[in-house]
Amino acid sequence: MIDPRAVVDPGARIEEGVSIGAFSIIGPDVKIGRGTWIGPHVVINGDTTLGEDCQVFQFASLGEAPQDIGYRGEPTRLEIGDRNIIREFTTLSRGTPKGGGCTRVGSDNLIMAYVHIAHDCEVGDHVVFSNAASLAGHCHVGDRAILGGFTLVHQFCRVGTQAFTSMGAALNRDLPPYCLASGNYARAVGINKVGLKRRGVSPEAVRALHRAFKLLVRGRDRAQGLEAVAPLVQAHPEVATFVDFIQNSPRGIIRSGRRGEG
Repeated sequence: MIDPRAVVDPGARIEEGVSIGAFSIIGPDVKIGRGTWIGPHVVINGDTTLGEDCQVFQFASLGEAPQDIGYRGEPTRLEIGDRNIIREFTTLSRGTPKGGGCTRVGSDNLIMAYVHIAHDCEVGDHVVFSNAASLAGHCHVGDRAILGGFTLVHQFCRVGTQAFTSMGAALNRDLPPYCLASGNYARAVGINKVGLKRRGVSPEAVRALHRAFKLLVRGRDRAQGLEAVAPLVQAHPEVATFVDFIQNSPRGIIRSGRRGEG
């Protein structure tokens, strides 16, 4: 299953059923799980763990040194879960000591061509990165989020669970869960009703989220908005997730007013 033209260091840990294509390079500290397919011309370096049943297409680079001016060659890690699809020319960097030392990507993600996931980022499960979407360092992306093509996320920003960005969106603040964002700088334009419906979220919960969005994202009086949504928090866990994210946003959230507004 390993092409004779591939270069696999003897120290690498390769589980059963792994396929490695021609001219790929696998470093000494790499661990690859069962059933994973590595195409040709892939480079995997550093202390990198790649889970089971993943697919990595040609010219991807995983686990290289972080693109951080303060990095001095310290031992850091990249951890990638199971059943991820990683397409052409994608780059996933290891972490840095000041960011906890690890970049983490969950399972069942679709990472399309030319995506960049920088050092110390944390990505959940079932996330879709469309072509050329990019995360700067220390970003967090929640489960089932979808980043449109050429989306840019500023360092230290968070994207909430099941949020959705349009093509070319530029996020300089946190995007709350279940929200849609568009523009440069991005503005929050509503609730991801289609995605919520597909996941089987009740119409009552969707309406409650829309109400919370109007009060806390469009509205300007945070205290008044929190008081008004308190009954919805008790009734709907989705609203509780939404409100908790906003209350614990260190950078401030993307709003629906002027672009870049916090």
